[in-house]
This record gives sequence, C-alpha cells and structure tokens, in this order.
Amino acid sequence: MALTQHRKQEIITQYQVHETDTGSADVQVAMLTARINRLSEHLQANKKDHSSRRGLLKLIGQRKRLLSYIQEDSREHYQALIGRLGIRG
Repeated sequence: MALTQHRKQEIITQYQVHETDTGSADVQVAMLTARINRLSEHLQANKKDHSSRRGLLKLIGQRKRLLSYIQEDSREHYQALIGRLGIRG
C-alpha cells in the first residue's frame, strides 16, 4: 500500500513551498491524500478488510487536522490547496 519513492518525489516537487522543502503541511497533506486515494481503491475491491479501513480512517483524521491548521493560518491558501488536490467538493 505504500507509495513508491518515485511517486513521493513527484508529490514533493509539485507541492513544496521552497526548494529544500520535504515536510511542510502542504506536502504532508498531498502525501496523505495520495495514500487515502490508494487505500480507497483497495477497499473498493476488498470490502471485508477492516484493518485497512481503520488505517484509512486514521489517515483521514490526520489529514483533517493538518488541513484545519492550514485553514487557521491562511484561508486563501487552504482554498487553493484543496482545489489543487480535488478534495472537499
């Protein structure tokens, strides 16, 4: 279920705030979103995988906390980020 190193690097370069950024809230939210999307696909095929469902719910909660942190800091930045990620329709 883990993301490949190549995919992680793509996400980091796409969402980094500055050149050496690898752990800002934007990058973390993007990584979590990729993992959530991947787990959601897995659970579509494996409906009885309850341990993965629990892991998915934990990832969603972590992403929610990071997004609320970004929203407190800058509402415009928050709107731009969720627009880029395609979440919260």
